[in-house]
Amino acid sequence: MNLILVLPLIIPLLTAIILLLARQWRHVQRWVSVLGALALFGVALALLALVWRNGILVAQIGNWPAPYGITLVADLFSAIMILLAGLMGLAVAVYSLASMDPQRERYGYYPLLHILLMGVCGAFLTGDMFNLYVWFEVMLVSSFVLMALGGERAQLEGTVKYVTLNLISSALFLAAVGSLYGVAGTLNMADLALQLSQVTQTGLVTALSMLFLVAFGIKAAMFPLFFWLPASYHTPPVAVSAIFAGLLTKVGVYALIRVFTLIFVQDVAFTHTVLLILAGLTMVTGVLGAVAQNSFRRILSFHIVSQIGYMVMGLGLFTPLALTGSIFYIMHHIIVKTNLFLISGVTHRLGGSDQLKKLGGFYAAYPGLAVLFLIPAFSLAGIPPLSGFWAKLILIQAGLGLQQYVIVAVALGVSLLTLFSMTKIWAEVFWKPTPEGLEIDDATLGPGRLALLLPIVALAALTLVIGLTVEPLYMLSTRAAEQLLNPAAYIQAVLGGTQ
Repeated sequence: MNLILVLPLIIPLLTAIILLLARQWRHVQRWVSVLGALALFGVALALLALVWRNGILVAQIGNWPAPYGITLVADLFSAIMILLAGLMGLAVAVYSLASMDPQRERYGYYPLLHILLMGVCGAFLTGDMFNLYVWFEVMLVSSFVLMALGGERAQLEGTVKYVTLNLISSALFLAAVGSLYGVAGTLNMADLALQLSQVTQTGLVTALSMLFLVAFGIKAAMFPLFFWLPASYHTPPVAVSAIFAGLLTKVGVYALIRVFTLIFVQDVAFTHTVLLILAGLTMVTGVLGAVAQNSFRRILSFHIVSQIGYMVMGLGLFTPLALTGSIFYIMHHIIVKTNLFLISGVTHRLGGSDQLKKLGGFYAAYPGLAVLFLIPAFSLAGIPPLSGFWAKLILIQAGLGLQQYVIVAVALGVSLLTLFSMTKIWAEVFWKPTPEGLEIDDATLGPGRLALLLPIVALAALTLVIGLTVEPLYMLSTRAAEQLLNPAAYIQAVLGGTQ
């Protein structure tokens, strides 16, 4: 068995157990959390290097052969997502040292954070549909508690909306899994790809695919069932919002890409056209919601929705270049969106508010922070030469190559509106004079300013590096897309001689 495939699950689990045992010692918890996140990031780097060098890695838990046992699989797409999960976990763990209040620390914030990371990594690594459901539930249960932790009124209101829609999604997912087993007699993803290719009733398979589209679409915050996200993501502490923004919806997108490249490819003309239409509607509704907001974090929350549309656009186009664009876009967006939420936390801490009208003068007081905001903000809008420009350029080229001019026009228009909403934040928070009565107090950052600013600087620098040296990431995305579009290699790696 490939032990390295189990480590992304064992490390956060052991970290959470140690944190629970050390719950009486706050300082021990804080540093164990950082060390656990660092270990996960290190293992994720090693896993990506191994998959790049050796190809798809498979582990059969308990030596039960596929499709009968529990299978863990890491192709390049999985390994990339594990690495991003480790990176965001590390950034948020460090940021939490200075941003998380003692009450939430006592009530289990750090163990919950690492259980969340375990659930995310499990979803990326599993090769079985039922276990994908299990890992989704591990991730969601921990996120439910993190969302409500602290018991503030706004949090509880947001949590009710978040829990309700995600429980509906989970129920639909479980019903879809049961129906899929009834049709195919298996839930191993590689085996499903073989069995469903032999089903003569393609209409039944297409109907099942739509059920999975709804279930994963809710989790990914796609149109029209996205409204739970902007109603809830701005309510918990910023560190929680940041890890949610960076990872949770991307698990839904990952699941969509996985099943609609490996399992549901019998009626591409229909299923992927539906995905493309929903991608365009998700872009438009998300960005219009962002433009209408006057709260820093609510603008960013609506932009999560909008940007999901770009990721699904590549899947809907379903060409090697388009899938390359989707994977590149996911990598860019996770880094940029997490960073923007972390920056919003610093401005809230300094200015005492999240409302744009109540803030101002930050460029004069903190020009360095203003620059750190501009890097991810412009990247989100697709300004060259930042990472977002290249991600959108790849998708636009893929759309033009297929003569899909409508979705290309939508993508370009949404980019302009994204730039408008980012400049609105810039004008209100950073550029305009300090409003009367607002005192920007540097002392509010406290002695933990390094822990607050270090993840922001690191993620901004990474955004610049990706934009200025785009070729390595483009090659990685291209190879990952080629693996997704060649399911025979995945099936052979999982089933071996049993197929």
